[in-house]
Amino acid sequence: MITVTDKAKTRIEAIMKDEQYDDNYFVRVAVESGGCSGLSYKLNFDNEEKKGDQFFEDKGVKICLDIKSFLYLAGTELDYSDGLDGKGFEFHNPNASRTCACGESFSV
Repeated sequence: MITVTDKAKTRIEAIMKDEQYDDNYFVRVAVESGGCSGLSYKLNFDNEEKKGDQFFEDKGVKICLDIKSFLYLAGTELDYSDGLDGKGFEFHNPNASRTCACGESFSV
């Protein structure tokens, strides 16, 4: 399961409103090969369910993971930072043994 902080929820809701996404859309989180640490996070909005998708809901935010990504992301917290160090979504992944300095990639 992925949990969502209040800041991440607020930002997701703002994006969905700005992009005029209806209730059929959800947040798709995935892990892809790449990045300086070997694996990178991918986050987008989707409205099409694929075979093997795993769905979770936290604080009213519907989140979807493919089965491969679920194995890497179980227990992860999705946060949003709007500080001076940069704006964007952050993943607090307890399964990551190493992360890069920018926080966009990891290894297990």
